[in-house]
Amino acid sequence: MSYKFQLDSFEGPLDLLLYLIRKNEVNICDIPIAVITAQYMEYIELMKMLDLDGIGEFLVMAATLLQIKSRMLLPPDPNEKGEPEDPRTELVRRLEEYQRIKEAAEELRLRAEQRSDLFSRRVDEAAVGEMKDDAKEVYFEANLFDLITALTAALKNKPEKGIYEVLREEHTVESKVHLILHTLLDQASIRLQDLFEKTGDKMEVIVTFMAVLELCRLKEVVVVQKRLFADIELVRNSENITVVQPAA
Repeated sequence: MSYKFQLDSFEGPLDLLLYLIRKNEVNICDIPIAVITAQYMEYIELMKMLDLDGIGEFLVMAATLLQIKSRMLLPPDPNEKGEPEDPRTELVRRLEEYQRIKEAAEELRLRAEQRSDLFSRRVDEAAVGEMKDDAKEVYFEANLFDLITALTAALKNKPEKGIYEVLREEHTVESKVHLILHTLLDQASIRLQDLFEKTGDKMEVIVTFMAVLELCRLKEVVVVQKRLFADIELVRNSENITVVQPAA
């Protein structure tokens, strides 16, 4: 069983690279290619294991990263005149161009929201007060790569037991989906880490993770963070929360 899971702001290999660059707090113009490539390959292996759709384009980028890494390990050609070109140059150019496009798209989205506020609306003053009282915290929307980061941490703390068997009788995606939804009837949110801590082995961690992806695909839940790279929480999609898109 495979799931196509994409959030609006994080969809492809360039998004994963930008995510890793931000997470490692490195300069986009001076990427530590060996470190980023190693981390990128870890994400790829988990995505392959989970049989997520769209893995092909990630593999193409993986090959590009490995090629750049190999070129950087080679000694400079003594017959080449002038300063040799940095093998990362083309990748940096693509990343900067992609980042500008994402920033422009976000700017257009914000302008559209501002224009929608220009239309006059009849509002009950009493209702406005209630809305302010009911207002909740502003959250950042988590993404697939944040989820995979949490999955990696959870798997390290669980015993090895059929890690490649995603579905077994005692643990199914359907049962975990019902468990999560039932829990959200009693409480406003669930920490993803708490869900993982209640599992017994790696197989159950993976099934739980797949259930979270399925709920996101069905738009039953939203995965959010109080700040970037913080703990991930699951909330019902109908809850009154303000979700902010991560910066490009």
